[in-house]
Amino acid sequence: MTITTLKLNLGPQHPSTHGVLRLLLELDGEKILSCEPDIGYLHRGMEKMAEKLSYIQYLPTVDRIDYLAGFFYSELLCRIVEKALGIEIPEKVRVIRVLLLELNRISSHLLWIGAFLMDLGAVSPFFYAFRDREMILRYFEKLTGQRMMYNYFVFGGVRRDIDFLEEVENIISVVSEKLNDYDKIITENPIFLRRTLNKGILDKETALNYSITGVNLRASGVDFDYRFQDCLYKGFDIGTVVLEKGDAFTRYQARTLEIKESIKIIRQALDYLKKSAKLEQKLVNPVNLKLPEGDYYADIEAPRGLASCFVRSLGEKEPYRLKWRTGSYYSVNLLRKLLVGEFLNDAIAISGSLDIILPEVDK
Repeated sequence: MTITTLKLNLGPQHPSTHGVLRLLLELDGEKILSCEPDIGYLHRGMEKMAEKLSYIQYLPTVDRIDYLAGFFYSELLCRIVEKALGIEIPEKVRVIRVLLLELNRISSHLLWIGAFLMDLGAVSPFFYAFRDREMILRYFEKLTGQRMMYNYFVFGGVRRDIDFLEEVENIISVVSEKLNDYDKIITENPIFLRRTLNKGILDKETALNYSITGVNLRASGVDFDYRFQDCLYKGFDIGTVVLEKGDAFTRYQARTLEIKESIKIIRQALDYLKKSAKLEQKLVNPVNLKLPEGDYYADIEAPRGLASCFVRSLGEKEPYRLKWRTGSYYSVNLLRKLLVGEFLNDAIAISGSLDIILPEVDK
């Protein structure tokens, strides 16, 4: 008797692949024998585009590399320019950036929670998570004029002083309370537990071999959070969420716990900002901005893992080369390993637990 296998395309139009990601699966019945991720459907040439634009022209576009965490990529490009020009940002600017980065991290994790539960068939948590995320987006809109593509960080500082701090206090108070509700309706839900426990187990060795960073790495027991090395977070009390099991449920747990840590950091930033004086900063004149010839590199702990920017300058107004390192790119590659041996109905739960966003992949 000849045993035959089935090749199945999961995506690129599948609503649960979170973007135009195609997974070519080889199946033996319902069991996955191999997975080949096929990317490139969304490619926008973000890196190549930088070679034809000046630094100030390129800055407004970088929010789109991860449209759910735009502040992080704006910070990276600003950090490159500030490092190259030897600029030290004022203390208040540093704290403002930390506050907005952590708010952005919370909004990203909330969207992930809602979308992940929707993938598994739970509709109500999707609306709850988006309801709470909406408070943060409204605050971003009030502060920057935009809900997603902010362009608020600029070379040497921020576009304007921060305001509406009492609104931030209200946001983190509400989110803290709602996290308890999430525990009741999600964490203890028997269907959710059966769909995520012991599914897509990522061990330490595999995570390190595949260059995984961020929450996915820490949920596998590796204590690495770049914020501890980041001078932007100097003086902040940061706790690392490190869990051991490395399955889909643990990655969910890690992100909810990380929201609590972000709230703790935001409270510290608010304590400083409420006592601070009016913002005084000296912004870089972007008209004739040129970086000295050389190579420049910067990292940041983004919601989907370590994000990095590399720039090679020849002393011109535009970069000679610019490259982005993003967490989602490595998480997609990880699916080759994690899905093998699992069943087809668990493929979406496992891939969803990695928090992949395709603009970070097809950059």
